[in-house]
Order: sequence, then structure tokens, then C-alpha cells
Amino acid sequence: MVAQILVVVEIGREHEIADQIRNLPGVTEIAVTYGQYDIVAKVTTETMADLDRVVTLIRKIPGVLRTSTLVWSI
Repeated sequence: MVAQILVVVEIGREHEIADQIRNLPGVTEIAVTYGQYDIVAKVTTETMADLDRVVTLIRKIPGVLRTSTLVWSI
């Protein structure tokens, strides 16, 4: 299963938090972006439960304000 996790973080912490997300299991790509979301992470997992664990780990990072997850259908 492939998903993109869109992350909003505290101002000025984008690169620091992106570095932490980069090291999480299943994260295959990461980018700091400009616009509504600060970070986009591409995640590949075997199950929805695995994806849930990665999303939960991201949400627990200090400075993360909000996430939105897009699960790919193909």
C-alpha cells in the first residue's frame, strides 16, 4: 500500500521534522513544500495497520500540528 502523508508543522521547524520523518519505517520519499502543507512524505507499507503506526509516529513528533493522509488506490 502506498500513501502520501501531508504534514503541517510549527513555523521554522520544517527541515528538522522532515529529517525525523525520513528515518521512520516505510518512508520512501520526503519533501519540504510551500503552501497549505509543509512536508509531504511518501510511505509504502504492507498493511493499513502498518500505515496507521507510521501516521501515529509522525503525529507524536513535537512540532507536528496536523496531518492528512492520502492512500493511493492503484
